[in-house]
Amino acid sequence: MSISEYDAYRPPEGPRKRGGKRKQRAGGGSGGFGAGTGAGRFDGSREMAMVPEVEFTSYYDRPIVKAPPWEAPIGIYLFLGGVAGGSSLLAAGAQFTKNDKLRRNSRLAAIGAAGAGAVALIIDLGRPERFLNMFRTFKVTSPMSVGSWILGAFSAGAGVAAVAEVDRMTKRKLPLGPLRPLLKFAEKPAGVVSAVFAAPLAAYTGVLLSDTANPTWNAAKEDLAFVFVSSASLASGGLGMITTPVADAKPARVLAITGSAAELVASELMERRMDPVAAEPLHHGTPGKMLKWSKYLAAAGGLGTLLGGRNRAVAVASGVTLLAASALTRFGVLEAGLESTKDPRYVIEPQKRRLEERRRRGIVDDSITTAG
Repeated sequence: MSISEYDAYRPPEGPRKRGGKRKQRAGGGSGGFGAGTGAGRFDGSREMAMVPEVEFTSYYDRPIVKAPPWEAPIGIYLFLGGVAGGSSLLAAGAQFTKNDKLRRNSRLAAIGAAGAGAVALIIDLGRPERFLNMFRTFKVTSPMSVGSWILGAFSAGAGVAAVAEVDRMTKRKLPLGPLRPLLKFAEKPAGVVSAVFAAPLAAYTGVLLSDTANPTWNAAKEDLAFVFVSSASLASGGLGMITTPVADAKPARVLAITGSAAELVASELMERRMDPVAAEPLHHGTPGKMLKWSKYLAAAGGLGTLLGGRNRAVAVASGVTLLAASALTRFGVLEAGLESTKDPRYVIEPQKRRLEERRRRGIVDDSITTAG
């Protein structure tokens, strides 16, 4: 056998079995029904075929789909992006209804969450210049590129609005000089700008995950963005309940209750519409526990807000519960996707089902499906 220079790059293989004898059925002989399967059982009158469970493997036992190198900082970014977007919407509503306390607290929460989320993203990227390089181009077909610009535009508007709030809180002691009149003029438009980009900021991370080849995330592509927006709503509503007195926090309570109900419904619909095999990581292991508890906490926090949200202690407890529910949703979805890349079954079985579905619909002459 000739040896190529490229054989040095091939992973080592185990020793091959040579000259093995074929298994014989219980009655003797190597032929007959069931011999081709390599397994059989004799019940006294006839042989019953026993087909072993299919084991999906890949070349050299390596994953078919490469897992993204994402860890805890990305989960934090997913969570805080939702908090920032929802808080900005609350701030815009408070701006137009002259709810000064809720507006101030929500504006500060929005820029704080966006800033901390950007730090988490930079930590994941490894070097700050990589974050800046994301703004060198704009590619409408890339969720990552679009999301970077959404984050930038949102942060610009939220930052101006937050500076105006800090200037008021310090009784105009910030060293703004001639920029103060400009800040006063730009404050309200900046609040509107951040609100315009709030929903895209909360949703784009769901689009980003589902636009990959990851089997679990891709199977949820029709609903994941809705789940993330609902999660953002209950989280920002919960934070508004924590930071704002109950007399001024009614919009936050409404957003929290609406977001809780929406997330429970959207999560259930997403799991039902997914391929059943691709959805398994959402129910098993650590991701399954996270997502199960996120539903429990979302229901408990929403119910607590509905029944006792006008009590300060209950409002704070419900807000903390809702924030925890939102964080578990984001981390659970992230971890489920990472788990789904480890087993070839999550890639192969959904692909085979999609292939058969195309053939049933008569699509047999394209680059994906053949008539064979």
